[in-house]
Amino acid sequence: MLLCRINIKYSYMKSFFKTFFASTLGVLFAIFILSIISFVFMIGMLAATGSQSYTVKDNTVFRLDLKGAITDKNQSSPLDAFLGMGESMVEADIIASIKKAKENDKIKGIYLKADLLSASFASLEPIRKALIDFKESGKFIIAYSELYMQDTYLLASVADKVVLNTKGFFSFEGLQHITKFSKNQYDKLGVKYQVFKVGTFKSAVEPYIQDKMSDANREQVASWLNDTWKHYLNSISENRDIPVETLNTYADKGLQFMEPEEILSYGLVDTLMYENGMEDYIKDLVGVEKAKDVAYASLKNMKSVPAEKEKTHKDKIAVLYAEGQIVNDFVPASPLTAGIPMIYPKDVLAELKKLQEDEDVKAVVFRVNSPGGSASASEQIWHAVAELKSVKPVVVSMGHYAASGGYYISAGATSIVAEPTTLTGSIGIFGLIPDGTELAQKMGLTFEEIGTNKFSTLGGRSFGIPFLISAYSRGFTEEEAALMQNFVEKGYDLFITRCADGRGMTKAEIDAIGQGRVWTGAQAKEIGLVDELGGVKEAIKLAAEKAGIEQYTTVRYPAEKDFMLKVMEEMMGGMEMRLLKTFMGEDAYRQQSLHKSLNALEFRQAIMTEGIEY
Repeated sequence: MLLCRINIKYSYMKSFFKTFFASTLGVLFAIFILSIISFVFMIGMLAATGSQSYTVKDNTVFRLDLKGAITDKNQSSPLDAFLGMGESMVEADIIASIKKAKENDKIKGIYLKADLLSASFASLEPIRKALIDFKESGKFIIAYSELYMQDTYLLASVADKVVLNTKGFFSFEGLQHITKFSKNQYDKLGVKYQVFKVGTFKSAVEPYIQDKMSDANREQVASWLNDTWKHYLNSISENRDIPVETLNTYADKGLQFMEPEEILSYGLVDTLMYENGMEDYIKDLVGVEKAKDVAYASLKNMKSVPAEKEKTHKDKIAVLYAEGQIVNDFVPASPLTAGIPMIYPKDVLAELKKLQEDEDVKAVVFRVNSPGGSASASEQIWHAVAELKSVKPVVVSMGHYAASGGYYISAGATSIVAEPTTLTGSIGIFGLIPDGTELAQKMGLTFEEIGTNKFSTLGGRSFGIPFLISAYSRGFTEEEAALMQNFVEKGYDLFITRCADGRGMTKAEIDAIGQGRVWTGAQAKEIGLVDELGGVKEAIKLAAEKAGIEQYTTVRYPAEKDFMLKVMEEMMGGMEMRLLKTFMGEDAYRQQSLHKSLNALEFRQAIMTEGIEY
């Protein structure tokens, strides 16, 4: 009887706690959902408020805060402000805002406030040119920073006055490229990477199978790194009237450890000042009595300022942007690839078809900013570009990257325009398959295969340690490896065929400058992979010439996603990568981005992973 009561009591208590915890979790979940809804509503209200048109006041200065990331398309998330992350700035918006500031009589000058910026020299060069053009108006440009990095200094050096904080820092030590090799780490885990590639210089696989650079890779990296640095120094020399040789000498002095007075004595900056003195300094430049009489317009303000009314024309030149990793359409958009810009063939093909059928669009500028990706996805986009070219001119404008698959999708265009510091070429293909035989043993796993045919169990089964590594249960047999290598070689042959046809060269000529080698835009022009040097502006001008039109309207594609769609995408997975970037740091974010993007690709990859640290 006592036991029965105990059991009844236990069952009652169990039921009580089960109901209690379920109710508690329900309440907490409801609070969480309501918090998200409230947050979205609040951000939506802020977005709606910020979208109102800005009216420029008398004695206005355009304050351009150089912080965050400069991209081709708006990559900002509704969560960025909440997480304290800098918003992405679109290159075209910055250039358009500078043009508005030049043409608006109420705007007296530009104040460049240099902070921590994430941008390539290829992205900064068109902005530098826009600032130089602005100075022709006779208005002033003044720059200030507590810490000038090499990227922000490229723009600041255009200013009439470059101001450094009295106790500030100046970074000017040259460019770097540091590769992290993970082979020994994978060895300890029990994973060996099987590599199938074509291209002596195709170095994306090296960190997985080596513990140092190959001689070929070291040669190519030194080549494009030095060529990029040379162009950078030429730009600074032009802006500051300091000989290139002298600038190189300064770079070897360790300026980041020197007192601001020494930086001033070298002529790299014009004056030293605390930030609280800048308002009075700018007040005098504007020509008003009190600092409060100066109005400041942000980039966000300037974007909403209506541009001077220009006559619209029936003829159009479309600028289509493709930015990010090139992946197959079957790759899920989230959460696997959350936070990583992706180029999907279906999206690009839909836009290209739309532009092909639009009779008002007389030419297309295809803006490519991609290190590459899937070889088969690149082929799909190449074919669509080639089809469009048969109807109307297509001019490719290359951004920071247009390498490997990024060059593949560019090769079919009528003409190619690149910035001198664009990283391009990397014409090569590889396959990277992790063999987890030892890892399986360490984990106590065994696998038994049964297949109906010879290659039914190709490579075994995928497995791994969640959030750490994935691999296949065994290595390829000799026959499987031969199939894979042949598959990669066929891909490379098709790649160089597309390049040869597009560039009017032989396959042998393309192979000689291919082999996975990376070139700068300036080098690529010399060897025939690029037609002209410049940015989107120059590409539009060339497209108009090819189309034989003088009067036209420029239209950007695709249309920017609306606010609520961005919010929904973040809730579907984008938050993961942004939180990683916020709390784990930029390096962890980059590593995770790379691993996710590589895992999202097919066996046959055409991607370049090298980069420059500024």
